[in-house]
Amino acid sequence: MQENYRQLLTYAYNITGSYEDAQDLVQDVLEKYISLDKTDIRNEKNFLIKSTINHAINFKNRHTKKMVYGEWLPEPLSLENAETKLIKEQTARYTLLVLLERLSGKERAVYILKEGFDYSHQEIAEVLDISVENSRKILSRAGKQLQNVQYIPDHINSSIPNETLSQYQRALSEGSISMLEELLLNDIRLSADGGQRVRVIKAVEVGKSATATLLAYVQQQFLNQKPYTFHIFNHQHAICFWRENQIYNCHILDIDHEGMIREIYSIVDPEKLKKLV
Repeated sequence: MQENYRQLLTYAYNITGSYEDAQDLVQDVLEKYISLDKTDIRNEKNFLIKSTINHAINFKNRHTKKMVYGEWLPEPLSLENAETKLIKEQTARYTLLVLLERLSGKERAVYILKEGFDYSHQEIAEVLDISVENSRKILSRAGKQLQNVQYIPDHINSSIPNETLSQYQRALSEGSISMLEELLLNDIRLSADGGQRVRVIKAVEVGKSATATLLAYVQQQFLNQKPYTFHIFNHQHAICFWRENQIYNCHILDIDHEGMIREIYSIVDPEKLKKLV
């Protein structure tokens, strides 16, 4: 049952982008299952998977608009933390979770089942009560919106991202716009999520010059002299800034194979930061 729980939790988290919501959804499914008449249930595991995925899809469809300061971002997680019960090899990378927000709940589920869990279209059709042809069409439609982002990056342990992260921290600490610009792609996008409690300077910034200028300003006004630590969350490199023994701000970076930063996700929402480390 523990392995089943971890698998169900991984499905739910990948679909909702929220670990807390995923836990509640899986708990709800298991509690209802306990009281069910199981006479006609031939395969317990498949029944629980189907119930969890459909429950998560319905939840996601009901909660598409989130009122937050900034832009809503998925809850990042340390997959090395023993308390995080997700299956690391089947948890989507952070950038993909962000992009999945563009999809409907069903599109999200089809993509995750195919790319993350290697389901056949026949298996997906059975889980979601759709036709095989519809499964193929939904996958194709979803794939066009996801920019060919890998489910899990293959360069996570290379020296390039580590070096980029160190250079990024050094450029921030010096407040150097020119040093930051050297690390950013021309079409860099920075997204900030303050949750329901913390106002952010700007929800989204796009472009190398504008992003570097904004980062330097945030560093000067809010991050100057704050202790920092390096981490990997959802298969991507991150830097956390601390205040009074609590994480104050976390930057998750999407770094390409040349070591250039193409996306920055700045999380200030204390609810999403309290469980990180």
